[in-house]
Amino acid sequence: MLLNSNSPQLIIINVTSQELHLVSGIERLLATWPVSTSKFGLGSQKGSFCTPLGKFRISEKIGDGAPKWMIFKNRVETGTLAPLATEENPSDEDLVLTRILWLEGIDPANINTKERYIYIHGTNQEALIGHPASHGCIRLRNNDMLDLFERVEVGCGVEIKV
Repeated sequence: MLLNSNSPQLIIINVTSQELHLVSGIERLLATWPVSTSKFGLGSQKGSFCTPLGKFRISEKIGDGAPKWMIFKNRVETGTLAPLATEENPSDEDLVLTRILWLEGIDPANINTKERYIYIHGTNQEALIGHPASHGCIRLRNNDMLDLFERVEVGCGVEIKV
């Protein structure tokens, strides 16, 4: 994938290794973070809760300046901070926390990604990072999400692959 001329970075998400790699210009690795992709598998079908594959771009950055752990509903801050799910305090709820990078598909097979509300976002289920556990989105630990959010711009290329 060629990098967007407006963005010097590219995000590569490897579903097999459950890792997100941030690379620059000539594919110099800047950072790697563990992620969680969908527990329902891979695909682009509406309502499937699957993680789509292919090429994307960041269409919107949401949450700049929000506190870490802020819960977002419909991409709007709720004013409530989420507790971290732990063994003592488990949660099945797939909360969107801290920051949102809203993905837009650019391949014919994933063109519906934005209308499916597929994001890269923070999570209340940090203990599940590194394993498929989401409802289609790409989850990061909240500190990692803050770091990634500051490093990328709207238009940044994203590739999700196996």
